[in-house]
Amino acid sequence: MQARADYIGGVDGVAELTGTVQGAVSLWEGGLSLADIDGTDLLTPATLALAARSLALRGEAVFLIRDDGLIPCSDWDLTTRFSRPTAYRVGIPDTGGGKTETALAGEVLHLRIGADVGMPYVGTSPLRRARLTAGLLQVMETALSEVYNNAPLGSSVIPFPEAPDQDMSDLARGFRGFRGKVLVRESVNVTAAGGPAPQTDLKPSDVSPDLSKAMTKETWATARSSIEMAYGVLPGLTNVAVTGPMVREAQRHLAQWALQPIAVMIGQEASEKLGGKIKLDVMRPLQAFDVGGRARALSAIVQTLALAKEAGVDPALALKLVDWNSE
Repeated sequence: MQARADYIGGVDGVAELTGTVQGAVSLWEGGLSLADIDGTDLLTPATLALAARSLALRGEAVFLIRDDGLIPCSDWDLTTRFSRPTAYRVGIPDTGGGKTETALAGEVLHLRIGADVGMPYVGTSPLRRARLTAGLLQVMETALSEVYNNAPLGSSVIPFPEAPDQDMSDLARGFRGFRGKVLVRESVNVTAAGGPAPQTDLKPSDVSPDLSKAMTKETWATARSSIEMAYGVLPGLTNVAVTGPMVREAQRHLAQWALQPIAVMIGQEASEKLGGKIKLDVMRPLQAFDVGGRARALSAIVQTLALAKEAGVDPALALKLVDWNSE
């Protein structure tokens, strides 16, 4: 029951509709779909993209293994023995209505990330592992959208001479929903003890809310950066002052610390279920390596070999010395 509740709770995670989460999910989809696959033809780019999106938002992805390919499953239930799945009841989506099938664990490709030691057979998405930050981001964007939708931005109130109540009501009703307009309302001038009316309310008053005091910009930026880090995306990638080296470093960090471990997990699961040695590599297709550093290293090696040849030193020995110095 707890595993099922966690599964249901993981489907509708918070902050899934924000642009920050969808941007990170798109990076996962693109990175895994470009992976180099060695050992099987069943793991297509479309399948890996589906798996990446499901892993990013749900923490799990299940595919039914068939001779003609992998069939994605919309929902599933499983039984375990010694914390290892033994059988699955999977739901297969179709346009005319889905159907349910029962399959053994060897017939199902079950991918999961963020599994807990209490339930190693249930994966968790980065959003569920960072519930507080995800909830903050969702609340912030929801509140800001409501403010910009309903708040009287750009509106102001100026005084108006005394008039009958019916006329003031009609006038106030006519200003309803007018954003960026000048709202003319009744003056609050009063006459005390028969004296002259004080003229203190003739200055227009701005009714636009001051959001800077609530630190909405700073709070939203901090929540966005935390969600990006939960997905393995360096926050500097979305900075307005980002530079080319920072973009390459963010891509390398995403590939090395987020996507490549997932690719290794997918390769291990596919090797057990599909048979044969299957490897996935996202580093080469994403070019997530230091091109400048490799170029400098190659230049140094070539220069060392040339100097070794001039000095009469064995080139093999020179290469060993270069490797030893690099270590």
